[in-house]
Amino acid sequence: MRDEVTAGADGTRTRFTVLGPVRAWRGSEALPSGTPQQRALLAALLLRGGRTATAPELLDAMWGENPPPQALAVLRTYASRLRKVLDPGLLVSESGGYAIRLPRAESLDLGIAEGLADEAERARTAGDRALARALLNRALEQWDGEPLAGVPGPFAESQRIRLAEWRLQLLEARLDLDLEVGHHAEAVAELTALTAAHPLRERLRELLMLALYRSGRQAEALAVYADTRRLLADELGVDPRPELSALQQRILRADAELAGGDAPAPAPPSIQVRPAQLPAPVPHFTGATHRIRELSEILAGAEGQVMAVSAVAGMGGVGKTTLAVHVAHAARPHFPDGQLYADLGGTGPRPAEPAAVLGAFLRALGTPDAVIPDPVDERAALYRSTLDGRRVLVLLDNARDAAQIRPLLPGAPGCAALITSRVRMAGLTEAHLVDLDVMSPEEALQLFSRIAGAERVGAERQAADDVVAACGFLPLAICIAASRLAARRTWTVSVLAAKLADERRRLDELQAGDLAVKATFELGYGQLEPAQQRAFRLLGLADGPDISLAAAAAVLDRPEHDAEEILESLVDFSLLESAAPGRYRFHDLVRLYARACVERDEFPAERDAALDRLLDFYLATASGVYALERPGDRVVDHLAHARHPGLSFPNESSAQDWLYGEADLLLACIRQNTVRTLDALRRAVDLLWASKDLAESGAKVRQYESAALALRDAARAAKDPYAEGRARTTLAGVHLIAGRFAEADDEARRALVLARDSGDPLPHCWASNDRGIIALYEGRLQDAERHLLEARDNFRQDGDRVGEASALCNLSRVHVNLGRLDSAIELAEQAIAVYDRMGLTLRLANGRYALGIALTRAGRLAEALDHLDRALSLFHDNRQRLWEGVTHFRLAEAHLAARRPARAAAHAEQALALRGLGGDWRRATVLVVLGEALSEMGQTVRATACWREALDIFESLGVPEAEPVRQLLNPEVPFTV
Repeated sequence: MRDEVTAGADGTRTRFTVLGPVRAWRGSEALPSGTPQQRALLAALLLRGGRTATAPELLDAMWGENPPPQALAVLRTYASRLRKVLDPGLLVSESGGYAIRLPRAESLDLGIAEGLADEAERARTAGDRALARALLNRALEQWDGEPLAGVPGPFAESQRIRLAEWRLQLLEARLDLDLEVGHHAEAVAELTALTAAHPLRERLRELLMLALYRSGRQAEALAVYADTRRLLADELGVDPRPELSALQQRILRADAELAGGDAPAPAPPSIQVRPAQLPAPVPHFTGATHRIRELSEILAGAEGQVMAVSAVAGMGGVGKTTLAVHVAHAARPHFPDGQLYADLGGTGPRPAEPAAVLGAFLRALGTPDAVIPDPVDERAALYRSTLDGRRVLVLLDNARDAAQIRPLLPGAPGCAALITSRVRMAGLTEAHLVDLDVMSPEEALQLFSRIAGAERVGAERQAADDVVAACGFLPLAICIAASRLAARRTWTVSVLAAKLADERRRLDELQAGDLAVKATFELGYGQLEPAQQRAFRLLGLADGPDISLAAAAAVLDRPEHDAEEILESLVDFSLLESAAPGRYRFHDLVRLYARACVERDEFPAERDAALDRLLDFYLATASGVYALERPGDRVVDHLAHARHPGLSFPNESSAQDWLYGEADLLLACIRQNTVRTLDALRRAVDLLWASKDLAESGAKVRQYESAALALRDAARAAKDPYAEGRARTTLAGVHLIAGRFAEADDEARRALVLARDSGDPLPHCWASNDRGIIALYEGRLQDAERHLLEARDNFRQDGDRVGEASALCNLSRVHVNLGRLDSAIELAEQAIAVYDRMGLTLRLANGRYALGIALTRAGRLAEALDHLDRALSLFHDNRQRLWEGVTHFRLAEAHLAARRPARAAAHAEQALALRGLGGDWRRATVLVVLGEALSEMGQTVRATACWREALDIFESLGVPEAEPVRQLLNPEVPFTV
């Protein structure tokens, strides 16, 4: 959004404050911000950083679990009032929620404070303490009392606590700088007041002790420690933290370093040697351009500044060492006093000891063996002293962890350390962390071409794309594959692609000489503890692009907090990736290795048990979602009992969030269980039924259909009429949604035969219902009525009132087409009464939809529009995009009947905008109505185009709806039925 959008009429810009009372200003004029609740809305939007907040999120922020009656209407009123006060375009509505889009961070006092804090951190890192201190003071000046003062609601309360804590952290950082620049005496008064206000905050006590000691008040400093120890024991029953105890001991010893100066360093060695230990760079290095630039800038910035430390982490084979060596060679001019290198063996069984590495570095720097001490801390001190005044680059390759690294860091200005490791060095707070990912497809193909030969690869581009994709764009795998191709002149790229296409053989194919992808993964796997190894193996069993924490906990049969600890450790070892908070995924080749490990190291019974737990987790949770959306629906009573409790949800919205968020994984789990046991197959069919919203909403129709086809074929192969009948019923529903009526009827008819054989009531009820709907769409009204009456009776026999109401809705539509409008209205009203009594929000929309159609045909258009509008709102709120689209179509029909062609055209356009939902038949029916609306508006050319497209679709489908469209296009030709 351009800045001009939020400027006032006089050119001044709106600014806001939250670090005190919540206010809005235009220049020096305070704008009215309304009631406390209205300010709560303003605060909730300002603190989202421009991101959209949905209506449920805002209701929860303002009122928590006890919103007032008509809370949504109240929320909209507050938003409307704010929009009138603020500049045009500042408060936007989108996706059912609201957002405030500020043109710059300086429009909000919190944004100013955050920017100043970031600048202070950069200044401190660069060694400019005075500037950092001044910037922190300016950040602290943004506070004007208690944050969000007087604003009610749970969100405001939590943000008050967060902002107050952040202010304390900034104060501590500023006071720390006060002591660093020698303002210890001035800091004592402020620290005394702060420790009185926050008596249990040990960092403040530590700073006060140091300030007193540096002010010559040693006894008082020790007294602060004694008071702290007594207070912590009385209030919390704990001892002071180690840092505070260590500071007390140093004060007792009168440690010279506490005075603010550095301890005298040993004299540098008399002989200065310029080491040049970097390994040779790889000649075909490719890609990572932005990472090279990023690391090069950091290393170049070490010249004349504080020590620079960069740590490159990533999975085995991703090219960490290659990148680091390349960058180190490019940076050599910035380090004229030499470059040190050590392979720390972090992935091996015996990582290098820091003492041994320090000894080698000291000798490389010209230190005689006779003066190198034995203790590692003394060696580290001598190493740092030796580097003082020099500009040396240290490349520490293949580190195991931060503890191995710390003694090896130079510590001197002008020096730099570049580290590679499979473990992310989060413990190195001074390090710039770089996570190295696999190559882009373009970079991968370029690397493959450089090794295998550009002409050879260019002749088979598609096969080359297949090769690098099979390598997972992992540089090591690509190098191995390309090297094998280069060494075998008789092979084509297609031959190599075919070899790598077999997943079970792929890792065996990716080895050449002493290089092997599997061996690289084996090194990381060997570092794991037994519980981590088991988790790594079992997680590899699950299909799907990633896995949630809850699902992973089910696979591992562990509580979520235990599972999370293990999964995060696998992320630290670069054997697993954190796709998002609470979600994890394998690299494709790592997954293949995990599956090789599970085949080798786990008994078949344990593998099956892990997959059973995952299936049960999804079945239990999806059944719970279904039951929450459809209270009283008997379907859940007929689903298999899961041996896992599943997840529970506070409301329908969060349940739907889970279902749509897990759709890919859930459907992958279904497909995976088509080839296991008969019991697993039956539970997979029930999981598909429980997740039918994925098809009915239009969200995952194709994937759902693929799973249904796989289940049907597997059940038929297993000769299990129970599973096959249920699978065919779900498949009939998918064909019906897509407008493939012949296929839908065939599946439903077969499902009914199988239901009679197995005695299963579910297909017996729902397949009859589907056959009635199909016959309705095909104009076979007598058949439709017969099937639906049979469905109604079957539902009644099963005690399924929800299903009975569904059959009544469909019967209503049949009666509409038979001209029995009074009974059609009565049937729809009966269905609505059932849904109302059972509290079925979503199904109530179906009832109002059916009643709206009947009322439209009866000419009661105002009532029809009211019911259809309410149905549309319910479908929208429940994310039923398919039904939202068909309701727009019915609204278009009603408006057309009411002689409002413009409104009809608008609804028809919205139905078409839900692209791909309902299939070609549904699209054609909407185009017919849109054409009629456009024709009445005088847009005959466009109307004709709509009808021609509809006719093409109907003719391709071979359905009778084609004839009336021909009549619309050729009105002079009489139309006969």
